[in-house]
Amino acid sequence: MSVNEKIVLVKRPEGMPGSADFEFKEEPLPVPQAGEVLVRTLYISVDPYMRGRMSAAKSYAEPYPIGEVIMGGSIGQIMESADPQWKEGDIVAGLWGWQRYAAASTESLRRIDPDLAPVSTALGVLGMTGLTAYFGLLDIGKPQEGETVVVSGAAGAVGMIVGQIAKIKGARVVGIAGSDSKNDYLTKELGFDAALNYRTEKDLKAALEMACPNGVDVYFDNVGGEISDDVLSLLNPNARIPICGQIALYNLEKPDNGPRMQTALLKNTALMKGFLVGQYAKDFGKALPELAGWIQSGQLQYAENIVDGFENTIEAFLGLFSGDNLGKQLVKVSEMTK
Repeated sequence: MSVNEKIVLVKRPEGMPGSADFEFKEEPLPVPQAGEVLVRTLYISVDPYMRGRMSAAKSYAEPYPIGEVIMGGSIGQIMESADPQWKEGDIVAGLWGWQRYAAASTESLRRIDPDLAPVSTALGVLGMTGLTAYFGLLDIGKPQEGETVVVSGAAGAVGMIVGQIAKIKGARVVGIAGSDSKNDYLTKELGFDAALNYRTEKDLKAALEMACPNGVDVYFDNVGGEISDDVLSLLNPNARIPICGQIALYNLEKPDNGPRMQTALLKNTALMKGFLVGQYAKDFGKALPELAGWIQSGQLQYAENIVDGFENTIEAFLGLFSGDNLGKQLVKVSEMTK
């Protein structure tokens, strides 16, 4: 292979993104310089936050430049090394994004041991996904035994891990997802105490009241919008609300005008706090062994929705907004070689 293929942003989406906003582009295979390696992509991560970076609006991360590759988490295998500390065949994770090959600085990579767990988990439960769930819930949510934790987007990559960690901590856990099959998975496989289908519940607030007879102590918010309005109406005194994502709002063309929550927060002396997983980088080394230990003990399960083929990357990304995925959404680009 002497050609690299990448996916670039050609125009900023208005509302829901479409395939016309992206373009496949070919260019010569990159040559690694001193301190770099040439990696062949094995898996690509597609994530809801990427939608925000496709907009020119000010946010916590710089917008993707027009005409440039969509950057994000990837796993790859080193094909050629210009750094003596890294060798051909090593499996690595980094942020080179939606392309088949990349010349990556070794300072930006972390080594993956394929004998510890499937390498794809480095983009999910043993990567940023698991770390997001871990720190958002435990540092901000601080669930206590016997409390009620509600998780929206509960069948997504972060949400299902949040719910299971909350169960490990002794909480009652209620998930909200978009299909009966997903909710069956949450309750029957992952041990959630209850799960609600927001698409079919005629009165989600009333259903939440029944599922949360003692109110809500922690709400892990992955979606925003009307779902969150209903949950926040059930807050207990001193409730905690980690804000992880707002996927219900990402494709709106006009600002959302929802209920103003300051009064509810004040009356309940509740904490609502947004967070970015990168803020906890210094503690990643402590969290990952605990997550791995829960997996090994059977307390923590994970699901991956793997779409095969680089050519299907855009379709896999768009599927996030129609609720196609159960768990972490990945694209498999190539096979690992021995």
